[in-house]
Order: sequence, then structure tokens, then C-alpha cells
Amino acid sequence: MSVLSTEDEGKFLMDVRGEQIGIVTEIDPIEQVAYVDPEPTLTNAWIQSLGRGGAGEDDLEVPAENIETITDSEVRVDADLSSEA
Repeated sequence: MSVLSTEDEGKFLMDVRGEQIGIVTEIDPIEQVAYVDPEPTLTNAWIQSLGRGGAGEDDLEVPAENIETITDSEVRVDADLSSEA
């Protein structure tokens, strides 16, 4: 399990195959949950990368126990979430 922080907002959520699932819109550091927009527009992605966005009502909740690694640009989950699976 990785520890999530608000610095992870704006990163891409990737599955184990390297498929982009969405963009992290908000982190709840207390509950250790990442909120992910599965279909961000270019404008939303840019706003999130600046740390200025927030979670929407259709965002997915990804608990920290499902996150395998966190890098400077992405959060990678421990599952294959691509539509081809």
C-alpha cells in the first residue's frame, strides 16, 4: 500500500498494463482515498495538474490499498482495469 498525499492530485491513474484510467482529481489524506475522473477533458486535466480542481460526483474512488506505486507523474493500481481485460 502506498501513502497518498495532496501532492498526488493531477497525476494520471494507470493500471498494471500501463493503460491510462483517468486523472486524480482529489486526495483525501485522512481516509487515504484517491478520487479519479475517468474521462477528463483537456481543460480539466490542465486544471488538475495545477492542483486547482476537485472531485466530481462521477469520480471513481480508489483506496490506497489498491495503489501499487506512485511516481512524479502517475499513480499505478495493482489491477488490470483496461477495457480489453
